[in-house]
Amino acid sequence: MSNYRIRQGDTLSALAARFKTSVSALARTNKIANPNLIYAGATLRVPGHSGSDSFQPAKGGTKAPGGTKGSGGTGGSKGGGKVDSSAGAGNSGGATPAMRKLAAAGRAAAMGMGGYNSQGLCATGVSRAIQNAFGVKVWGNGNQIDNNLPKDKFKQVNMSLAEALKTPGLVLTWEKTSSRLGSIYGHTAITTGDGRSSVSDFIERNTLGAGGRSGLKIFRPIV
Repeated sequence: MSNYRIRQGDTLSALAARFKTSVSALARTNKIANPNLIYAGATLRVPGHSGSDSFQPAKGGTKAPGGTKGSGGTGGSKGGGKVDSSAGAGNSGGATPAMRKLAAAGRAAAMGMGGYNSQGLCATGVSRAIQNAFGVKVWGNGNQIDNNLPKDKFKQVNMSLAEALKTPGLVLTWEKTSSRLGSIYGHTAITTGDGRSSVSDFIERNTLGAGGRSGLKIFRPIV
């Protein structure tokens, strides 16, 4: 078993061919939920690899975004596990240190405020977590905080809520929820990475099952 750090432009199918294994074997070993998405910077465990490869970028690969040579094309198409460095990791094992730090800060903020009971202060909890994790204060209520996230530290990503909940340290914002206050102020939370819960001023055990929410946006730390 050897380790390989995924680079911009890599695809799971190309890496499988390079290391003489299969896409399914790589996905199974690394618990990759969606083989069509792998993420630059994550560590890939290569089963049965002898270690003879230098693990340097393959020669002759196409130029990936940002100028890094890779073994695949630019991100965005299906069918080969394209690197999408703008998205969150498809599983918690690929989360960046910044994402894990924010998830931990979010849980600490929630436990220090409402525990498992909402206090109606979701934006306060999220803002407190961001400040504790990254040293920046973010103002606004649940449906305003998305516009106030510093663009040099967060980037909006396109993924489903179900996939986002598998990834720790993503910021979720909704324009509206089904409650009276939520219809005015929206809601915001931070993912924990367990596939179910998120945190703000409290720990919400089943975010995926929370109905009546609209206008979801998802942001990933890039610090």
